[in-house]
Amino acid sequence: MFWQVTLELLKGFGTTLELFALTLVFALPLGLILSFGSMSKFKPIKYLVKIFVWIIRGTPLMLQMLVIYFGPGLAAADAAKVENPNALVAWVATWSVFDRFVAVLIAFVINYACYFSEIYRGGIEGISKGQYEAGQVLGMTKSQIFFKVVLLQVVKRIIPPMSNEIITLVKDTSLARIIAVYEVIWAGQMFIKSQGLIWPLFYTGAFYLLFNGLLTILFGKIEKKLDYFRG
Repeated sequence: MFWQVTLELLKGFGTTLELFALTLVFALPLGLILSFGSMSKFKPIKYLVKIFVWIIRGTPLMLQMLVIYFGPGLAAADAAKVENPNALVAWVATWSVFDRFVAVLIAFVINYACYFSEIYRGGIEGISKGQYEAGQVLGMTKSQIFFKVVLLQVVKRIIPPMSNEIITLVKDTSLARIIAVYEVIWAGQMFIKSQGLIWPLFYTGAFYLLFNGLLTILFGKIEKKLDYFRG
């Protein structure tokens, strides 16, 4: 039974890891783009990005997943004047634009990109203007100053808050079950319904603890690598 449970949880944890990895792949660069938008000197873009980030950060991730998955179908049903409850459910299922996993991924990418953008913005704005001016005196272009002088210092500054968000992301992947995406918590809960066993649900915690422990060690080593910026 232990190995059966372990194999089933590993299957669910595979989805968890996939969601985690894909979210980082898309959210990290998108967050950087949003941070540039929030610091833009062109005010319409600046305020538009700030309002968008404020809305995403101020509403629950669970709500965003539900809106992205069910929203298109409900909008289509409303436009078609579908009022019967049974017909409405079928209509929403038919008109759902996104696969469940894709809908969850989109919600996670947008949500975490907004959080990452604020971390990026804080790191970039924390660099003193004197360093930009020194680079200009040396005849460096703006892009050279950013990539050769500013970027590594920004990375050093944002590693601690970024590591916290990434570890939170690992735990937030459990929200995917809200729209029936099979992940590790769902896998553990299945044994309660099918066999009346609760220990597999607690066993799922070991997967999160192990993975987050590895991430903590990884980020600790990265911080040590960047210690040459200290002082």
